[in-house]
Amino acid sequence: MIRYHRDISEFDIRKRMIPVPKASSHTSPPKIEVQNAAEPRMQRPLRIALFGFGTVGSSVARILAESKPRELELTHIFNRGVARKRVDWTPESVAWSDDADAVLASDADVIVELVGGLDPAGAWVRRALEAGKSVVTANKKLIAFQGIALERLAAARGGHIKYGAAVAGGIPVIPGLEQGLAGDRIERIDGILNGTCNYILSGMQEGAEYAPVLADAQAKGYAEADPTEDVGGFDARAKLAILMRLALRVQVDPEGITPRPITTVTAVDFSYARDLGCTIRQVARAQQTSGELAATVGPMLVDLRSPLAWSQGTENMVILRGHYGGDVVFSGHGAGGHPTAVAVVSDLLALAHGSRRVEIPSAPAQVGAEFEVPHYIRFLVADRPGIVAAITSALAEEQINIRAIVQKPGYPADALPFVVTVEPCKSSALKRALAKVSGMDCMLVEPLDLQMLE
Repeated sequence: MIRYHRDISEFDIRKRMIPVPKASSHTSPPKIEVQNAAEPRMQRPLRIALFGFGTVGSSVARILAESKPRELELTHIFNRGVARKRVDWTPESVAWSDDADAVLASDADVIVELVGGLDPAGAWVRRALEAGKSVVTANKKLIAFQGIALERLAAARGGHIKYGAAVAGGIPVIPGLEQGLAGDRIERIDGILNGTCNYILSGMQEGAEYAPVLADAQAKGYAEADPTEDVGGFDARAKLAILMRLALRVQVDPEGITPRPITTVTAVDFSYARDLGCTIRQVARAQQTSGELAATVGPMLVDLRSPLAWSQGTENMVILRGHYGGDVVFSGHGAGGHPTAVAVVSDLLALAHGSRRVEIPSAPAQVGAEFEVPHYIRFLVADRPGIVAAITSALAEEQINIRAIVQKPGYPADALPFVVTVEPCKSSALKRALAKVSGMDCMLVEPLDLQMLE
C-alpha cells in the first residue's frame, strides 16, 4: 500500500516527533517556472525501447503487455546475451537485440534505461538525448551525479528525461515534489530510502544479528551478493542528493555527503534502543537553516512513535517538511520490480500525454553544517574501575552533557556492553571526545555513535 499523508500530527496527538511548523506570512513563495510542452500527441503511440531486461525491465514489459496502454508501444528490448532473456509473452512485433547501437539508431521515441550505474548507461542516455529522443530511467546514481547536465541536454535537443523511479521506487515522491509540492518551500527531508537496509534492520529488531539477516535478504533477492552499495549507505546517499535538488533546491556533489554503514549495529543495540523507546533505521536526512546546509546518511535511533519506525521490510518512507504546508509523508513499497516498474510506466504515460513539467530552480551548494541532535553511544569493554569516569571527563572537555548511562544485566564483565546517551551536540565535538577514550586498553571495539532523531 502506498500512503500519502498530509500533516503527520494525526499520528500521535500526545507527542509529535516531527512538529508541524506554522506558516509564515513574511516570506515570499518560491519562484516557479513552468516549461512549455508540446500538445498531447495521440496520433500514434510512443515507441518504447527497453535497455535492460532484469527485474525492473521485465516488470515494465509485463505491465505494458498486460495493460496494453494505447499510448505506448513496446518496440525494442536490449540486453547483453539477449537470447537467454527472451520470453514468449511480449508482442511478436518486439525486436530483441544485444546491439545497443542498433537500438539507439532505431525509430524508438523513448529509451527506457534500466541497466544502472554510470557507464555504459550514461553514454547510452546521452546518445539518446543527443538524437532528440526522450529518456525514462530509474538510475539514481546517474541522476545524482549527472542529472543537471542531462536535463540541459534534453532541453537543448527537444527531448525530455524523467526519473520518477530513481528514488523510492513506486512511491511518487519525485512527481509529488515536481507537482503537488512545487508551491511550497521544503526545509527538511527525513527518509528511509533503501529497502535492503530496512529489511535487514527490521529483522534485527526481532533479535537477530546482522550476518544471518543479510544472508536471508540475499536468498530472497533483496540484497546483492556484494551489498556494500546498500549497507554502506551509498545508494541512499545518491537518492538523498536527488531529493535535495528537488526539495531543498540545492545542487550538491553526492561525495560531499558522508554515509555511515549499518554493519556496526548489533542485536544489543536494538535491545538498548527498545529500552529507550526507540528502534534503529537507516535514515537519510537533510536540512537547510539560515543558509546552512546539513546532510547525512546512516543508522539512527528513531522514536517508536515516529512514522519512520513504522516502515518495515523493504518499505520506503519520505517525510518532507514544508514552510507553508507543514509535513507530508510518502510511504509504500520502494523496492522490487513491480513497484519500480509502475513509476517507469507512469513516466512513459506522462510523456505520451505531453504533460507540462514544472522547472524547479536550484543552485550549487556545499554540505557544511552539522546536525545538533542527541546521540546514543554504545561501548563494549573489559570492565574495570575508572571507565565511566574517563568517558564523562572526555565528554565534559567538549562541553557535552550526559543524558543517561544505561547498563543491562546479564553480560559478562570481560565483554560488557553499556550505553551513554548525551544531550544535543555536534558530531564533530563528539568525535573528538570519543577519540580520547577509544584507545583505552579496556575498549574491545570502537564505540558506536548513532544520532537520535527527535
